[in-house]
Amino acid sequence: MQLIINTYGSFLRKKENCFFIKKDDRAFEISAKKIDSIMITTSAFLSTDAIKFALDNNIDIIFLDKFGNPYGRVWHSKLGSTTLIRRKQLEIAETEKGLNLAKEWIEKKFENYNDFLKRLKYKRPQKQEKIDNSIKRLEEIKRNFSKLSGTIEEKRNNILGYEGAGGKIYFETINYIIPDKFKFEGRSRNPSKDEFNALLNYGYGVLYSMVEKACIIAGLDPYVGFIHTDNYNKKSLVFDLIEMFRIWVDETVVYLFSSRKVKREHFDRIKNGLSLNKEGKALLIESLNNTFEKKVRHKGRNIKVKNIIQFECHRIANSLIKES
Repeated sequence: MQLIINTYGSFLRKKENCFFIKKDDRAFEISAKKIDSIMITTSAFLSTDAIKFALDNNIDIIFLDKFGNPYGRVWHSKLGSTTLIRRKQLEIAETEKGLNLAKEWIEKKFENYNDFLKRLKYKRPQKQEKIDNSIKRLEEIKRNFSKLSGTIEEKRNNILGYEGAGGKIYFETINYIIPDKFKFEGRSRNPSKDEFNALLNYGYGVLYSMVEKACIIAGLDPYVGFIHTDNYNKKSLVFDLIEMFRIWVDETVVYLFSSRKVKREHFDRIKNGLSLNKEGKALLIESLNNTFEKKVRHKGRNIKVKNIIQFECHRIANSLIKES
């Protein structure tokens, strides 16, 4: 699970073989064995013993801004696996094999879109016609996308064009499904213009940190991307790989709306938009933890959703080694 500290002035320290957290007038302990990551979303105090204890147990400490974007991480400095993987990343990115690898990730994203929409339509018979039409359009985009050949450099604009077209159809359909009072006008970021995007963006920020960690453990260089260009200090590969996994955040957020758990009181008005407040973050994080801890069938195995990210990063790293 992810330990989230989102109360102003909270204190985190080590106590024997546990983390001790004190916030306001409450205090509790939690075993390091139950924690994958510690996320800090507000002003808090950390003891150096707690930091070392986290590093000794391979637990990263992640700092998130008010929009859910990770802006810092404390973790051990060991690189995962062999440098051969990072060399192959650089080599393959310029070849047709690099394009084929990137196409797998985007095709998986389109598959996730349609699988989710198909599940949603069965509980909404009055909206099936519109959802079916969206599914057909997404399937057509995926078919055309699959025909791309060449190198990523040659086809980058095509890739982004297909992605954009598919995303527009998908989110228009999600907007058609959610309750009327929470309708939104497309995607918006930093700041979010509406409640849906505020929850979605914060969830993506949490997911982003998980994908980055999985890349490092697998020996992949988070900065060497394929689809996204290599800009200074931009973790391009994380932006590439996260596309396969966004669906878990999407599902979590949509179900929060469909189950009427989202309230306007979960958000604060800020300049030009909305942000999640303490109660909103708690609602989302609890739901995300439930999603990530759920076991699903993947590649013939029953594994937790959160472990699929690591599984896929290792699979990609192994495929790069085989290329050598």
